[in-house]
Amino acid sequence: MKGTNGIKSTNGIKSTNGIRRGNAVADGKVLYANRRYKDTIFRMLFSDKKNLLELYNAVSGKNYDNADDLQIVTLENAVYMGMKNDLAFLLNTGIYLYEHQSTVNPNMPLRDLLYITAEYSRLVETQSLYSSAIQKVPAPNFIVFYNGQDEFADKSEYRLSEAFEPRVDNPALELRVTVLNINYGRNAGLMKQSRTLREYAQYVALVRRYKTELGSLDEAVNRAVDECIRNGVLADFLRRNRAEVVMMSIFEYNQEEEERKLRAAERQAGYASGVEHGIRQGMEQGIERGTAENLCKLVSNFMSRRKVTLEEACDALGISADDYNKAEIIINEHNLAE
Repeated sequence: MKGTNGIKSTNGIKSTNGIRRGNAVADGKVLYANRRYKDTIFRMLFSDKKNLLELYNAVSGKNYDNADDLQIVTLENAVYMGMKNDLAFLLNTGIYLYEHQSTVNPNMPLRDLLYITAEYSRLVETQSLYSSAIQKVPAPNFIVFYNGQDEFADKSEYRLSEAFEPRVDNPALELRVTVLNINYGRNAGLMKQSRTLREYAQYVALVRRYKTELGSLDEAVNRAVDECIRNGVLADFLRRNRAEVVMMSIFEYNQEEEERKLRAAERQAGYASGVEHGIRQGMEQGIERGTAENLCKLVSNFMSRRKVTLEEACDALGISADDYNKAEIIINEHNLAE
C-alpha cells in the first residue's frame, strides 16, 4: 500500500506500548530517542521537579526550596480527550496548570475549565459530594507560556466569560488564564528568576535565527544544539537528550509554521471575528489535516535525508505505527472528500 507521500506504508511497524525507541544520526554517531513526537522540549525540561519548582517560584514570587513538596498530577491521556495541558501540579493548597503555546487561542479558558474539572473529578473520586461536610479542593491557577513569533504583550489575561453569549456583567462562573511571553528578550524579571526558562528561550531563538540564515531546519537545530552546549546553555540537558531534542525541535518548528499559516487563513476568511460556523468547522478540520500532513512530511524528509526505510525513520523519530497510520488515514479521507 502506498502512503500519501509516495512512501510504501506498512501497518506492521512494531511498537512497544505505543512508544517507539528509535535513533538518529548526528556527527556520525547513533543517538537514541525514546519519546513520542507529541512530547515537547518545554514539557521535557519542566517535568523535572527541580526545574518546575524554579519556574513556579519565578512566576509566583515565592521561594520554595524543597522540590519534593511538589506533586505532578498531569493527566497523561488528556490530549486524547480533546484537552491539552503540559504540566499540572499540586503545591501547598493550590493546583497549577502550566501550558506552553506557540500560538494564542481564545478558547484557552474553556479548555482549562474542562481540564480542571477532570482533575477535580480524580481528586475527589473516593469522596461523597452529598455529605454534610464541605469537600475542600485545591485553588486553581492557570498559566500559559507563549513563545510564538507573532508580536504579543509580556503579560495578558483571557477570561472564560468572554465566551459567554450573551455577555454578562457578573458571571456566575469565571476562569482566568494568565499568558506570559517567554520569547528571548521579553519578561526580563521572570527570566532573571528562572535560569532554565531563560536558557530555553535562548535555544528557541537560536533555532529560529539559524533557520533564517541556513534555510535547512535540520542544520539549524543541530547548530543551535552545538552552540548551546559549547556556551553552557542547557548543556547537560542537551547532551543527555540530544536525539529527542533534535527530533522534537524539528516537529515543533514545522507545527508552529503550519499553525501560523492556518491562523493567517482564518483571519483572511473572517474566522477571527466568528463570522460563519462553516468557516470555523473547516479550519478545525484543516488543523487536523495540517498536523497529519506535517507528521508524514517529517517522516518522508527523514527517509530522503538518511536513506532509510519507513520503519527505520519512524524508529528514529519516535513515531508509533498507529500514529503514522492514523495520519495517512486522515489525509486520504480529506483527499477523497475533495
